[in-house]
Amino acid sequence: MASEYYFVSDLHFGGDGALQHCDFAGEFTAFLRQLESERNDIELIVAGDTFGFWELTTVEGVAKFDAIVSHHQAIFDQFRETGRKIAITVMVGNHDYDLACHPAFEARLKEYNLNLDTAISLQRRVAGRTIWIEHGQQADSFNASPDYGNPYALPVGYFITRTIVAGASRHSDFGRGNWLKDIRSVGTENIPDWILSNYFYREMGWAIRAVTTMFLLLLTVTMLALVAELLRRAGVFDTNIILSNPLIRSLGYVGNVLYAIIAINMMILFFMLVVAIPGFVVYRDVRKTLRRFRVTWSDLEAIEATSNAPYLRRADEVFARHPDVAVYIFGHTHDAFLMQSKGRVVINTGTWLKILRRIPVRFGYLPAVYRPSFHLDCFHIFEEKSKMVIRHIEIAKTPVEELGLLQRLLTLGRGSARRRPIPERTMM
Repeated sequence: MASEYYFVSDLHFGGDGALQHCDFAGEFTAFLRQLESERNDIELIVAGDTFGFWELTTVEGVAKFDAIVSHHQAIFDQFRETGRKIAITVMVGNHDYDLACHPAFEARLKEYNLNLDTAISLQRRVAGRTIWIEHGQQADSFNASPDYGNPYALPVGYFITRTIVAGASRHSDFGRGNWLKDIRSVGTENIPDWILSNYFYREMGWAIRAVTTMFLLLLTVTMLALVAELLRRAGVFDTNIILSNPLIRSLGYVGNVLYAIIAINMMILFFMLVVAIPGFVVYRDVRKTLRRFRVTWSDLEAIEATSNAPYLRRADEVFARHPDVAVYIFGHTHDAFLMQSKGRVVINTGTWLKILRRIPVRFGYLPAVYRPSFHLDCFHIFEEKSKMVIRHIEIAKTPVEELGLLQRLLTLGRGSARRRPIPERTMM
């Protein structure tokens, strides 16, 4: 057993189409070289989803691993070099569930000094206390195999990944932007909202987008103008206080254009209100159906707030059954955090994939914008003065600017959504 441990997860090497590209190859090989230079007795544990086998539909069996290596040769060459100096253990996640089903993978990984451990959970000891490591899929009924190790016992998540994620990545270059390659960088519950956002800002014809943008930006003013016009016709007011506003009239030609836009918007809004009653009935039924499948964007914040609940319950179960366990580590959800409770610690190792954060627009009723970011997280656990020390390491990486001018203007000054802070050092 090593004396120090490093934990990462959810690297997701490989997949069809655009998923073959790795955004963090340079940072990860540098990270491996850094571990290689350490003089202490170290083990690196990759806690599942090292590979995107579910996303790789063009080959089967152990050939999946060979296909991934061919696209990430520099990374695997570095695995081989670093693995000569330190132990590197690879656990099984849901996306690389094949590792638990085909014994031939063990020998292939060993060629790159990667030690495959197919146990559903691992334990390590530091400062006389136990660290419990899992990928986390067993707490997720959507992605957990009902018969672990059986290649035919595949969860619903497998079929969705094979059709939606792999399918989208193969056809991602057909659009006006190669945005579909990022489908695994957004939470499942966000996908409908994310697709709507990308359709509006990337795929929609420019003329339709311009008209729609103007309508949505002026929607509040238009609603006030429509109400004022109805009140005028009802005899409550002598004049429409919005359309007859002297400020608009003082703008000259610009005011006339603005007046015309508001008038057209009023007509559009009026006809929308005519069909609103039957439309609202259909909308409620559609939303009710989407809620059953947890894919309605109206409940995104509530879903995100409760998304970690099954994994925290799983951690409590482990702590209750194994009193010597001080730290429960998992990945899977791509949401890195460290929580302390009653002298125990729960750690999510996050992901090295690009993360797309939902940013509401600053004004108007336009679709939200999804801004890219990277959080290359690693957790280092070791003993110091007879205590267990947990060190959080985040490797800096700035994403390439992918947002269009309209997206940047509508989110000006908002920045990326902040994630919960992770203490740099925790001692137990």
